[in-house]
Amino acid sequence: MSNHPMPAPPLSKATLYSMAAATGLAVANIYYNQPMLGVMSNSLHDARVQGWIPTLTQLGYAAGLLFLLPLGDMLERRRLIVMQFLALAAALMVAAIAPNLAALAVASVALGAMATVAQQIVPFATLLAAPKERGAAIGTVMSGLLTGILLSRTLAGVVSSVAGWRTMFWLAVPIAIIGAALMARSLPTHHPRHPMRYGQLLASLGKLWLNEPVLRRAAFIQALQFASFSAFWTTLVLRLAQPPLNLGAAAAGLFGIVGAVGVAMAPIAGRIADRKGSAPVIAVGAAAALLAWIIFGASTSLIGLVGGVIVLDFGVQISLVSNQHLIYGLHPEYKSRLNTLFMTTMFVGGALGSLAAASAWNAFGWTGVSILGGALPVIALVMSVLHWRSGLATESVH
Repeated sequence: MSNHPMPAPPLSKATLYSMAAATGLAVANIYYNQPMLGVMSNSLHDARVQGWIPTLTQLGYAAGLLFLLPLGDMLERRRLIVMQFLALAAALMVAAIAPNLAALAVASVALGAMATVAQQIVPFATLLAAPKERGAAIGTVMSGLLTGILLSRTLAGVVSSVAGWRTMFWLAVPIAIIGAALMARSLPTHHPRHPMRYGQLLASLGKLWLNEPVLRRAAFIQALQFASFSAFWTTLVLRLAQPPLNLGAAAAGLFGIVGAVGVAMAPIAGRIADRKGSAPVIAVGAAAALLAWIIFGASTSLIGLVGGVIVLDFGVQISLVSNQHLIYGLHPEYKSRLNTLFMTTMFVGGALGSLAAASAWNAFGWTGVSILGGALPVIALVMSVLHWRSGLATESVH
């Protein structure tokens, strides 16, 4: 008896672009807080906001990946995606009215968990795409995701400077509802042919992790890359506030536009992975992230920050697309669970990167953050080169 899901309609350009847009709208929610941390901390009169809120949001996202994302291999995908967008809107309302750190912390965990709807969309795109176009489809959807991550900071920085941080969360509510409507209109219905019970789905994750060394290596490499990425974005607003820059939340948000330059590389990286394989692109991504932190540490100017963020976002983006291309070729029938394990590991790395960066900033300032941020892609680069040379990067296209 086959375990493959029921065939889905072919992936049209219109559907692909709608999925990319919805992915960006969803994931943006976990990054709105980063340029607003100073404003939120002052509003709530609690300095712990700066360390705990981004960390709890990302840990909520990791929990959603672990406990919600496997549902894509169990339930009808379009309905699941639409309902999760609506739950995200509800979590945003709670964040907007939170009276203190405790309430905002609970809302941040829920918001992070519901924002994993973005990762329900990514494996759905690979199910709909033809095998030879899998990398390009991942690249397009991930361009939407990275655009959402980067431009969310720009939007939040501007809105919080003009109208306050609560207004940003209220603005995000109709944006989430628009995401639900877009997916309800664009996505085809897709039922798994042999859906498993929820307990069986979760139990199968451990076996899948143990049996797939390629998955483990890709997940760890991307966790290191994303920890480096999160370390920068968590402390950027603090770095900009220092002399001689003396810039605020709006300036931190505008860096999202600068970083979006690297997003253009996602479809290109996907096409290269389709033709040449993922391993060399992953190694280049780790090397680029290391170069970015060398630039950050060596330069004290705004120009250095701008140049570094372009290189950093480029490196993390091409590494992400190529690692996903690698894992999605392993088991076509397990796409949501593969994404669960990969993305959970990655976002735990991001959360730990945020927390470590906040500690490094408090202890050693920007120099400490730069050393931390540079050490992470060094480890990723070593792992990616060993991965490449060991033959574990052998890919299969299904």
